[in-house]
Amino acid sequence: MGSKIRWFILGLVFLATGLNFLDRQVLSMTIIKIQDEFNISDVEYGWVNTSFLISYAIMFTVGGRLIDRIGGKAGLALSVGVWSVANSLHGVMTNFHQLLAFRFLLGVGEGGCFPGAAKTVYEWFGKKERALANGIAIGGSAIGAVLAPPVTILISNSMGWRWSFAIPGLVGIVWVLVWMLVPWRKKATKEQPVVVEQEQEKAPKIPFLTLLKNKEVLVFILIRFLLDPVFYFLMFWVPKYLNQERGVSFERVGELFWIPFLALGISNIMGGWFSDRLIARGLPVNSARKWVMGIAAAITLVAPLIAWVSSVEVAILLMAVLMLAHGLWITNYITAISDVFGRYATSTVVGLSGTAGAVSGMVMNPLIGMVIQDYSYGPLWIISGIMYPLAFVLLAIFIPKIKAVDFSIGQKLEKQVVG
Repeated sequence: MGSKIRWFILGLVFLATGLNFLDRQVLSMTIIKIQDEFNISDVEYGWVNTSFLISYAIMFTVGGRLIDRIGGKAGLALSVGVWSVANSLHGVMTNFHQLLAFRFLLGVGEGGCFPGAAKTVYEWFGKKERALANGIAIGGSAIGAVLAPPVTILISNSMGWRWSFAIPGLVGIVWVLVWMLVPWRKKATKEQPVVVEQEQEKAPKIPFLTLLKNKEVLVFILIRFLLDPVFYFLMFWVPKYLNQERGVSFERVGELFWIPFLALGISNIMGGWFSDRLIARGLPVNSARKWVMGIAAAITLVAPLIAWVSSVEVAILLMAVLMLAHGLWITNYITAISDVFGRYATSTVVGLSGTAGAVSGMVMNPLIGMVIQDYSYGPLWIISGIMYPLAFVLLAIFIPKIKAVDFSIGQKLEKQVVG
């Protein structure tokens, strides 16, 4: 029963991360109708997006900290519940200020999703299955990104744009009800940690400043700060790049842009499976995680070629390869955080790193616009190709061995090798 229930729980987490990305993308496809109906300017739409990013950045850390205190079950339920209500409220908005407020509330809920997913995976899966489980968990986000355009268009055309928000929001509320009915006790096995409510209560509450003084925490934060702008560039700027630089029609962009995200979803799962297979064959955890991340970093070196190839289809293929590499990387990056911080601070550190990435994205997006305006997309593709190898070098130098940090003896950091 324990084995079956944990895979069912993982399936629910997959659905949650899928809803997370689907819900946030509905507005980008319905904004044309909303702008016409409510006379919302492009500047005001920019503030709407900023509103989401601000709350999302804050709640990545605050939500992660909260989830480490209350556990994966309650934490993820709270996160999905808040953003599902917020998403549904988009469907009844009547002016710009309501949209601004509802978008902020959406970020409040969505910020806790990935820390909650990481915490849940740690609670239910041992080190030999954890990377695959993390890959499946976060892989839902890519599938949500693939499904968002056709689902939104289908609902909007048949029922109106308001239902494009309301229906996914209602699905999220149903998800919460199912999630809360799942039993959260299981028997211990050799490879799976014991998860019971009492253990959550006994887990030490680590002072925030103690975490911020920890070298591993700072390295994980720095890596996310460096790499997230690359991912945001791919998400926010590629459609514009294809249209303006490559002459691709908006309709054709919709036909092509889902392909890189499909590659991302596949590689999220593949990266976790590959890492777990290496451990099963006797490779230490440290080596397994870093082998996959090193391979991913090497693959990203194809990025500068995107600016040079003449074929749009080949460019999309190279973008898919870049997204595939990101999927391999991010799955093992998040798993490495859980390997190091375990039940003490996994969600908090995932949250801190996510906040760093969101802040970096907010800072870098205007700079990206300046580079595009004054130069071209070429420098951005070059940067996209070198940042992952740089991040891997930093990881190898400053975290030479992935070790579990034990906060249980006072506030001293006692490191124990996990692989």
